[in-house]
Order: sequence, then structure tokens, then C-alpha cells
Amino acid sequence: MENSTEVTEFILVGLTSDPELQILLFITFFLIYIITLIGNLGMTLLILLDSRLHTPMYFFLSNLFLVDFGYSSAVTPKVMAGFLMGDKIVSYNACATQFFFFVAFITVESFLLAVMADDRYAAVCKPLHYTTTVKTNVCALLAIGSYVCGFLNAFIHTGNNRLSFCRSNVIDHFFCDAPPLLALSCSDRHISEIVIIFVVGFNDLFSMLVILISYLFVFTTILRMHSSEGCQKAVSTCASHFTAVSIFYGTGTFMYLQPSSSHSMDTDKMASMFYAIVIPMLNPLVYSLRNKKVKSAFQKAIGKV
Repeated sequence: MENSTEVTEFILVGLTSDPELQILLFITFFLIYIITLIGNLGMTLLILLDSRLHTPMYFFLSNLFLVDFGYSSAVTPKVMAGFLMGDKIVSYNACATQFFFFVAFITVESFLLAVMADDRYAAVCKPLHYTTTVKTNVCALLAIGSYVCGFLNAFIHTGNNRLSFCRSNVIDHFFCDAPPLLALSCSDRHISEIVIIFVVGFNDLFSMLVILISYLFVFTTILRMHSSEGCQKAVSTCASHFTAVSIFYGTGTFMYLQPSSSHSMDTDKMASMFYAIVIPMLNPLVYSLRNKKVKSAFQKAIGKV
């Protein structure tokens, strides 16, 4: 983001101006954030401490949980401050920083989900070669690559948004995101929109292509299985990841791959709230509720206390 005019701060409209509703929303968001914090950091710590969870799948999961905590923390505390203290003013640099880290962590998550789909393909389709192909150094490189792509994408987004704000500095949103900033700008938005659609489209297309191809092979392998027990085990292995992918990409595609003329800010706010605040809370639940290894590790950890 480059400040082409002397805008030094923005005012975030938020979700509502009703004081009673703001208190209710603060309590709701506070509980969601606490669950997000405990769930994601707790799962990461559990994976770190239990040697039975030192496998490629849980290594990628621990990174996913850290990323979820990261982009939730980039948004939720500021939103809660707005509800509690009416602090809706954000400096230009703080807005750019929030936007940068939100984009970075979201992109890292999309690539991690693709990497995890490939991991599930290796586990289901080539189980005998799994330990020799999915090695520790390979997992580390894939995770590092996801972070590099994520932060590179954030640099492209923030560097691309050279916008001037001559009409107003009031952002009709509850955090600094691309659609409301583009709607607020009085400069030519077409190049910025094209770059965003191209970059987001490429990232999503690449990640989704990896996921779709991986699951195509997984489902083909499952259909060829003669053992119902093996089939059930393969399905349960992929169910949590498939659920997380569906929620993540469904909401993200709805949010970003639209031209500004078709955007409704109220609809964007609801989608953004789910995307930035609710999904980071859901992922630890999705991956742990039906996971016997996680339950066993949790019971073991509780027993040591």
C-alpha cells in the first residue's frame, strides 16, 4: 500500500453501531477467540509433546493451527477493541500491516491444505512407500515453501494497492481487507482488481488443482478396495481434511472472486467474519473430535497433570 494522499488514519464502521448489540458481539467474539487460542495453541503443544503424533500429517496440522491462530489474531483483537471501547480508528500503517498479515496467513493456509491433500494421497494410495517418500526434510521444505508463497503473495497485494483516498477515510468493514479498500478508493481500481483476481485465482486454482487431483486418486483407490474396513479407514483418514477444505475454499471463493460492482458490503462482512474469525476456531475441532490418536494424546496429557 502506498499512501498517494495524506491519509494518516481510517475509521472502521464495524458490524453495528447499536451499543447493546456491540456488548453481545464482544462477548461472542471474546469466547470465539479464547476457543481459537486454546484450540490452536493447545493442539500445537499436544502434537509437540506427544511422540505418537510426530508424523507428517500432524507436522502439517501443527503448522495449520499456528497459521489459524496467526490470521485470527491479526483481526479479532482489533474488532473486540472496537466493540468494548469504541476504538474504531486505525492508522494507515496499522491498516496496511493488518492487511499484509491477514493475506499472508490466509495464503499459507491454502498451500498447507494442498500439501496435506498430497500427504493424504501418499498415505492412502501408496501406503507401502509412505515412510520413504514423505520424509522429514521433504515435509520441512513443503512447509517452508507454503510460508514463502504466502508472504510473497502478501507483498504483491500490499505493493499493488497504490490507492488514493480522496473521498473519505471511512471503511465500511470491521477490518482492513481488499474489497472495502478498493470500494473506498477514488483512484483507478481496474489494475488492482485484475492483479488481485489473477493472484488469488492462481493461488486458489493451483491449490485446488492439487487437492482435486489428490482426492481423485484417493477416491479411485477407495473404490477399488475389497475390504470394508480398509475403505472405512481411508475415508476417516481424509474426512476431516476434506471438511476443512470445503469450508475454507467455499468462503474464500465467495469473498474474493467477484468484481467490485457485484459486491455487497453487508454480505462481505458476514463472509469475512466467518472466514477470518469462525474458521480458525473450527479447524481444531474438525481435526480432533473424531481423531482417536488426538483423544488418546489428550487423555495422556491430562493424566500427567
